[in-house]
Amino acid sequence: MGGESNYEIHQNAYIKLILHALKHKTSSVNGVFLGRISGNGDNVEIVESVPLFHSQIGLLPPLEISLIMIEEYYADKGLSIVGYFHANERFDDFEVGNVAKNIGDHIYKYFPQAALLLLDNKKLEALLKEGKDRSPVVQLYTKELSRSWKLVGADASGSLKIKGPSANIVLLDYISSGKWKDIVDFDDHLDDISKDWLNPELFK
Repeated sequence: MGGESNYEIHQNAYIKLILHALKHKTSSVNGVFLGRISGNGDNVEIVESVPLFHSQIGLLPPLEISLIMIEEYYADKGLSIVGYFHANERFDDFEVGNVAKNIGDHIYKYFPQAALLLLDNKKLEALLKEGKDRSPVVQLYTKELSRSWKLVGADASGSLKIKGPSANIVLLDYISSGKWKDIVDFDDHLDDISKDWLNPELFK
């Protein structure tokens, strides 16, 4: 592989994890991305996402259970775990903490082009106020050419594109209609297995 990868995220995969963070504003939350290599091998297509936790975020047993279930379900669809999403508890915290790094490192072992996306609260706040920005409200980190997670690009959006130019408009519509209340994550599922972590009704 000659250089750093480009990442393209499908609209629903992007929106789902932003809504998950908005549902649990006072907690750290996380999730994983499912996708595949496309193009000439330097492009990672992020097709789907799964919200993981908002309370047991650093606990290993629930994480291992969730990753096994996710991998088994999506393997039949030709998708594997290609990245990790994290939103910090504090609004002004823009650091990739140890929990995020450790889970990111675990995914990187199996998928060296793994993306780590950190919610950018300032960008999200600006979007909520002005509603104009079309760039992702996340920061992209990779460790392809480094031993540690590095922020990609000056504005963190150069190598990350949303498949669907109106994704942020749709996101704002879902926020205004309270769609974030419907998100089910693995915390919810492990508490009550009737709650579906696949969120099949979310985008209907």
